[in-house]
Amino acid sequence: MNLNMIWFFLVGLLLVGYAVLDGFDLGVGILYPLAKTEEERNALLEAIGPVWNGNEVWLVAGGGALFAAFPNVYATLFSGFYLAFILMLVALIFRAVALEFRNKETWGWWRKLWDIVFVLGSAGSTFLFGVMVGNIILGLPIQANMDFQSAMFLNLFHPYAILVGLFILSLFALHGAMYLHLKTQTLLQERVKQWTRFWYSAFIGLYLLTTGALFVKQFSIIRHVQAHWWTWGIVIFLIIAILSIPFCLRQKKEVTALLASGGVITVTFFLFGMGLYPTLLPSRLDSTWNLTIYNAAASEKTLFIMLIVAAIGLPFVLAYTFGVYWVFRGKVYTEDKLL
Repeated sequence: MNLNMIWFFLVGLLLVGYAVLDGFDLGVGILYPLAKTEEERNALLEAIGPVWNGNEVWLVAGGGALFAAFPNVYATLFSGFYLAFILMLVALIFRAVALEFRNKETWGWWRKLWDIVFVLGSAGSTFLFGVMVGNIILGLPIQANMDFQSAMFLNLFHPYAILVGLFILSLFALHGAMYLHLKTQTLLQERVKQWTRFWYSAFIGLYLLTTGALFVKQFSIIRHVQAHWWTWGIVIFLIIAILSIPFCLRQKKEVTALLASGGVITVTFFLFGMGLYPTLLPSRLDSTWNLTIYNAAASEKTLFIMLIVAAIGLPFVLAYTFGVYWVFRGKVYTEDKLL
């Protein structure tokens, strides 16, 4: 294993960490309109309040690692998806503002305004993320000079990209429901179970549609995964994790259910990365113009120095993440106090 391969897995690890951790609080934002009372809405916000900003550290770390290790990919990706990234960033910023501002005043219109912003920021950023992933799967209009042939924003929204966007939306909503199962209790937890039934069905349906479309549109990714015998074990693990979610909820194994939904996210993105490897950004114009872990990487010296930096910094991120979740473990309460 060389430095290029190591950094491929490190960048993937950071981005998957973001998807798993921020995925559930984005999912809570997607589920937020289903809360009926002010007490329920406050309970949902309290469930993610102590952890959402720490979760986004993983996105910053992943973006920084991508910039340091594969600068050509970073430049091509951010220039080609410029407007999409700006909109996603605006959605995440206003979502954060909504979380901080909502309870600053008790006016009904004030809270309703920030509730709308919170939902749109959560669902909008998730959907845009999925749309960009869908475009990467089918290939991008990358030319020999590593620039996009056309970077029209509306061109991103073709049927398959929209399908992937909806799939990621359902996946994060389901993951958010698993987190709320862990953090809520009594009547609110029973309502969360009702939400889960819908989003679990939506997730299963969209997963099958997305996978079927992948077989038709981009079978080369499937072929790459099939080339390694051990990946079939990962696929079996994925199926078991998906099927175990309702079983764990019936058995009231809330932590296991959350770990199962997190495992689904992890394995899904792992298979996506395996399908592309060693390509980072595929070109649909000419495969020789693909950006790979070799032609888009920084110098070997840079990769080595950054590996030392990562070895020093990553344990601090892990320690902070573990510490926050440990300190704020336990349920949020809705029956005996107004949050």
